[in-house]
Amino acid sequence: MSMTIVTIVVVLLLSWSNGSNDNFKGVSTIYGSGAASYRGAIAWATATQLAGSLLALALAAGLIEAFSAKGLVPDSVANGPSFLAAAALGAAATVLMATIFGLPVSTTHALLGSLVGAGLATGAGVRLGVLGKSFVLPLLLSPMLAATLSAILQSAARTARRRLGLVPSSCLCVDSDRTQRTVLAGEGIATGLAAGVHLAITTGNDCPEHGRGRLVAVTAGRAMEAAHFLSAGAVCFARGLNDTPKIAGVLLGAKALGPGLGLPLIAFAMATGGLIGARRVAETMSKRISSIDPGQGFIASLTTAGLVIAASLFSLPVSTTHVATGGIFGIGMATGTTRWRTVLTILAAWVTTLPLGAALGALSLVALRAAQ
Repeated sequence: MSMTIVTIVVVLLLSWSNGSNDNFKGVSTIYGSGAASYRGAIAWATATQLAGSLLALALAAGLIEAFSAKGLVPDSVANGPSFLAAAALGAAATVLMATIFGLPVSTTHALLGSLVGAGLATGAGVRLGVLGKSFVLPLLLSPMLAATLSAILQSAARTARRRLGLVPSSCLCVDSDRTQRTVLAGEGIATGLAAGVHLAITTGNDCPEHGRGRLVAVTAGRAMEAAHFLSAGAVCFARGLNDTPKIAGVLLGAKALGPGLGLPLIAFAMATGGLIGARRVAETMSKRISSIDPGQGFIASLTTAGLVIAASLFSLPVSTTHVATGGIFGIGMATGTTRWRTVLTILAAWVTTLPLGAALGALSLVALRAAQ
């Protein structure tokens, strides 16, 4: 079997393992908060991940070059027939092992570690300056930034909700009744927006009855659930946008397939992996880190999506896993519901991902060279 075919097969295996470990992370908060069933959540994750993956060539092409190993190791090594295949195989094995144990780890970390291990195994060495500036720094800072932002936003949202007196049953009504209305202070606030259009926020049960020409009547709880679903989809979109070109970089660097064909193959392999193998990681992310409600899930998802999309546009190799998990950590810290035993187990898995990926990348290179 030619090394080109081996590379394609191994990259698809890496894509499948990435999907099984990563696809559910974006929707973990809608499943954990009870806003969606497992099947509904994974279906939404798959659709939005595919959208992000298929748009990656247009929006995040810089990451393809970053993960083709150019600059990290000498070009003579990066262009070798077995180097990138070994890196992909080492990363795939690392992520699959974590998935079996239900641990959410970073495919980015696994791939980076495997690239380093395979590079060291060649004897040519790794350029540590490139490694630190272009890879390690964004990967280390992103989960801390996510945790901090989500904790700040959660505290701010809680304060605002209390001051406004909002509860899940609070209702926003917009109607076209031209009759002037007076809303008592204890029932809510009414404001005329334009001639014949009125806005009312009430906390009673009269919202569905408000105004004969009602245009909108929605409770705060339902509005938050809708926003939560959209933000969770945005996380999955961002994950597809950020992860797909990283894996495609292996195919491009090995000259196995061009991005026009490679990206769709990777996208569908990731989607398949998520549909088949995401359950164990889903339970960990959704129910074992922190108790979470739709409003808190919305904040965690919004933080994750914003950071990952921004990183993708600037070709920064952040880990969606670390950012998403960091966002949930931050919510748990702000609400005092963090389950620290689970958190410490996940952190231990994160710490071991790089060295394990490096070891498996080096072993994979030795095995592939011996098989040639």
